[in-house]
Amino acid sequence: MNGEVETRVRKYLERDKNGLRKELLKVLLEGKKFTTSEIHKMLAEKGYSISPRGVSAMVGLISARLGILKTELGEKNRYYLKNEYADLVRQIIEEFE
Repeated sequence: MNGEVETRVRKYLERDKNGLRKELLKVLLEGKKFTTSEIHKMLAEKGYSISPRGVSAMVGLISARLGILKTELGEKNRYYLKNEYADLVRQIIEEFE
């Protein structure tokens, strides 16, 4: 199963034209739970031009297609990286730097 996840994360980052996908994964690697608006703010502060809806779409894709995120439902959903994938994601990001 981890081999499948590794392949999906690699393919996701191979299509990363401006570093935004890698930066989003780095944010999630902080180990906290984030709303999409918090993620949007962090990416904007790092100079990325993306709409809040764009961030929501990226988070949704990571959650649904890559399967590495968990969602904590509430008034505002919070997203976080599943612990079992943190080392794998960190290792792959380092390879893409």
